[in-house]
Amino acid sequence: MNTAKVDEPIVSIRGLTKSFGSHTVLNGIDFDIQPQQVVVVIGPSGSGKSTFLRCCNGLEQAEGGTIDICGHRLVDHGEMLKERSLNALRTEVGMVFQSFNLFPHLSVLHNITVGPRMLRGASKAEAEAAATALLEKVGLAHKAHVMPASLSGGQKQRVAIARALAMQPRVMLFDEPTSALDPELVGEVLQVMKLLASEGMTMVVVTHEMGFAKEVADVVVVMDGGVIVEAGPPAEIFSAPSQPRTRAFLQAVLSRA
Repeated sequence: MNTAKVDEPIVSIRGLTKSFGSHTVLNGIDFDIQPQQVVVVIGPSGSGKSTFLRCCNGLEQAEGGTIDICGHRLVDHGEMLKERSLNALRTEVGMVFQSFNLFPHLSVLHNITVGPRMLRGASKAEAEAAATALLEKVGLAHKAHVMPASLSGGQKQRVAIARALAMQPRVMLFDEPTSALDPELVGEVLQVMKLLASEGMTMVVVTHEMGFAKEVADVVVVMDGGVIVEAGPPAEIFSAPSQPRTRAFLQAVLSRA
């Protein structure tokens, strides 16, 4: 886990609210994330975890509160950044989805280089050199020229991580990155995420992988009913949770493990 922290949060959220129709999904979220922290968000399905993450890069527009991220005011009392500024922010905030979202008509290498070339102005040679290094990092250098359809789910997710890293983000968001994978493929994706954490990447991870949370997280956030029930170091959350809702959730999850 990372121990070197600074006082200025890289993400600061205050009073965040979001509803879908009459259903309140986020109900006054307050939270700070420090540079190089690994924050793992857990909780029952429907608790607002993925919506919280999607609000942090503008994929969902919050209705109230503020989000400051990477020096940008993303949301200011329900008003979101204009499109050009939002695109600039997204070069600093990478996101990995459970469904991979690779471009099926592009090779693995092209999937990774298209963002830096279009949004960061990288040359073809620069982008391909960086992409090759990232594929080495995720153990897929030998797959650079294949099409995504030939990859396993775990390989697709590792390419998706490399693609997000190619934009040189300051924060990485992971929305249940292993939930669509066969059990035997989960470990290879978690291994890459552990490597990123050890290198000091700031990460916010929504997951049901409790072992990953225990081993890698600096802070575990427990959500239920659109609120943060409690947050703290993994040893505290897993060994001595203070809230009944946390205890009930962990009992249900760990009993299935």
